Amino acid sequence: MKRKKNFRARRIIGSIVFTILVTAAIRDQLRLPPESRTWQGRVFGIPYDFRFPTFERIRATFWNENTSQVLVPQAFGIGWTINFYPLLHPNASPRLL
Repeated sequence: MKRKKNFRARRIIGSIVFTILVTAAIRDQLRLPPESRTWQGRVFGIPYDFRFPTFERIRATFWNENTSQVLVPQAFGIGWTINFYPLLHPNASPRLL
């Protein structure tokens, strides 16, 4: 019973933090003049990108040969995702960030 309550509390806290981050990112973009809005950037050091995802950006996020970073900014949304290229090619010498 205690485990379920603990899990539920973590989920609620995670949802609140996520909502705060998304709200802060949108607020930062809406404060800019319309011609200056890029809908991508960083909020509290966490990357975000709210532009419509293209196939090329998605491919470059999950399979980027040009970087040895394992964690890269998401193609759409907030946070990081996994770049599988350095994990599957040992000569790429993977780095986390």
